[in-house]
Amino acid sequence: MDDWAEIRHLFSTGKYSKRKIAQQVGVSRGTVDRALADDRSPTYQREPSGSSFDRFAAEVRVLLAVTPTMAAATIAERVGWSGSESLFRAKIAGIRPDYAVPDPADRLVHPPGFQVQCDLWFPHEDLPLGDDQHASPPVLVMTSICSGFIQARMLPSRTTPDLLGGMWSLIEEAQAVPARLTWDNETGIGRGKLTEPAAAFAGTLGTEIKLLKARDPESKGGVERMNRFFRSRFMPGRDFTSPDDFNTQLAEWLPIANARMSRSRRGRPIELVAADRAAMRGLPPVAPEVMFRNTVRLPRDYYVRAFSNDYSVDPTMIGRLVDVTASLDTIAVHHDGVLIAEHRRRWARQLTVTDPAHVTRAAELRSQFQAQHQRRPPAAAVVELASLAHYDELFGVDPALDRNAVTTLAAAPAVLAVAS
Repeated sequence: MDDWAEIRHLFSTGKYSKRKIAQQVGVSRGTVDRALADDRSPTYQREPSGSSFDRFAAEVRVLLAVTPTMAAATIAERVGWSGSESLFRAKIAGIRPDYAVPDPADRLVHPPGFQVQCDLWFPHEDLPLGDDQHASPPVLVMTSICSGFIQARMLPSRTTPDLLGGMWSLIEEAQAVPARLTWDNETGIGRGKLTEPAAAFAGTLGTEIKLLKARDPESKGGVERMNRFFRSRFMPGRDFTSPDDFNTQLAEWLPIANARMSRSRRGRPIELVAADRAAMRGLPPVAPEVMFRNTVRLPRDYYVRAFSNDYSVDPTMIGRLVDVTASLDTIAVHHDGVLIAEHRRRWARQLTVTDPAHVTRAAELRSQFQAQHQRRPPAAAVVELASLAHYDELFGVDPALDRNAVTTLAAAPAVLAVAS
């Protein structure tokens, strides 16, 4: 290559003939002609000597023709390959496009304010829920795709009221409603079709809840990456004493996560989110319905059930219809619009939650009931005397004749006494 460069340099000066250049460089005249005719430097090309893969190629192609998606490791096992794994994978990657139909992924463009992707993330370690119970409750993650801004909150369950309540709390925190909320066929939101509460939620907000098709991870890749980000950046080295502690630590960490530099967006989410939310619409004049509701008649044990737990109610309402509502934080019971009981919602399951004031009131009512029944005089026993006339009719007895017979028998002792 040095000779090639020298030949072209000497010839470009115009001072040397081709013969003179050949003499000065020490090459043949033909070499000078070839160097001047080729605009690229000469490279050494080794003749291919074949590969150890060649004798397996035909059998590999037969397997790929039947199953184009077969893993390289499986193919290596089937054909008996014992050489380099990386070489075999590279060879398979070069052959597979001849048999597998490509699955192109369009590059998506996300205008400001258009889409927020939603998903549930489950911590890989259980945390205490109280009452000696441990579990891994779902964490609702909402990512604004244009700015990359993350919002998240741990929820008590993945039921429809809790999912809608979680979305509303984060939307209310942002003070902005995107044009679309994207979900991946979560049961509480809908599978193929939105649940009625979710459809009503979207209608109140004036937004669209888009349910993605199965096996389409690219459509919500933004929030999927955030889930991995939580596992690698938020969870390591942390301990949690309760779900409230989890949410507190998460709220303290999210500003740090949103201040990271996003190379694809050429900015920080915390700086880009202002323009993103400026393109969204404001909150609706009426808040959407997101709470669990139920109407029951209060039984004698004065407890109502919500999300597998029983909560006490003022026992004076026994026998009356009461309205039970449950938010993410509170269980409330009303009668005719008047609050008659309120409890902090418990995350553990199968619990009986009691207000001591309700037990005291129940004892007072029980004493009043017992005293009221003790003051009543005992009722006299009434014994009905049955008439015997139907027996006379049944046996054909004349009551008048019976009375004469009785009179005669009664006088008989006196007659006997006179006779004696």
